[in-house]
Amino acid sequence: MKLGPFALSLLCLAAPAVALSQAVADAPVREQVHVGPSGQALTGPSAGPVDIITPHIIDSHVLELPIAGEIELPRWKPVRIGSLSIDLSITKHVVMLFVAALLCMLVLIPAAHAHGRLTKERGSPKGFTTGIEAIVLYVRNEVILPNVGPHGNAFVPFGLTLFFFILFANLLGLIPYGSTATGNISVTGTLALITFVVVEATGIKTQGWGYLRTIFYVPPKEIPFPVKLFMVPIMTVVEIIGKFTKPFALAIRLFANMTAGHVVLLALISLIFTFKTFTVITASVTMGVGSSLLEIFVAFLQAYIFTILSCVFIGLIRQGGH
Repeated sequence: MKLGPFALSLLCLAAPAVALSQAVADAPVREQVHVGPSGQALTGPSAGPVDIITPHIIDSHVLELPIAGEIELPRWKPVRIGSLSIDLSITKHVVMLFVAALLCMLVLIPAAHAHGRLTKERGSPKGFTTGIEAIVLYVRNEVILPNVGPHGNAFVPFGLTLFFFILFANLLGLIPYGSTATGNISVTGTLALITFVVVEATGIKTQGWGYLRTIFYVPPKEIPFPVKLFMVPIMTVVEIIGKFTKPFALAIRLFANMTAGHVVLLALISLIFTFKTFTVITASVTMGVGSSLLEIFVAFLQAYIFTILSCVFIGLIRQGGH
């Protein structure tokens, strides 16, 4: 694996998502107040029922750690652009994005070095490196290259970065004190926007002036001229809308699937408190465990789907240049 394009792709993926995720999480954190049995005000996490589900999907300016407890993240003065005020303060989802990028580097870069060293020494890798090699080869040979089209090796670093970055971001929401950054529409929207830029830049590079055909509809010559006058404006609008529906679908699909799993788990656990009886505990907990196991599969599946659709979009626009 080439380390230069991989690290550059990580920066391209994480940096815009950081800014957007920070901008939408500017609501102040309010301390919850509960009333005790004798009427006194109780505050803090132990004052009432502890919510262990929604913190995994809701962004905030507070980071929960196992030993240190709740840590207030630094707040910065909003940046004003004309009448628009943008809060660029660090949020929990921003931290998770950096953790996901760091995990990608800590796992894949040493694996790449070990792969080269072991291959040189004994002819083949072993252990953990073999597992990473299997995943990388599968994504490269079965997901990226068949979909981006001929001579598509230049898109392998981008596709691999998309897959592993989204995968780690998804899995971070399944561990205690973690949070699902991909459950934030700002994050998924930025990932989709990056894919959109890559797709359109590929089209411009591959097709040259022919790229304009992907924006302005050019009817076949055999169609009568009066029909062309009617079709061209309508189909041009359809072509332009189609360019934006693809990244929109990418963003909504990833956001909805990563949020829905936690909502389902919250609904299953809340049945215990809704019915206030121990008779539903076994069924609720069993279904909750099953839902959590399914979420692990969904984390891999959504990273796979986002990557393969991105490669399909790249391949579709490259076809016009061949």
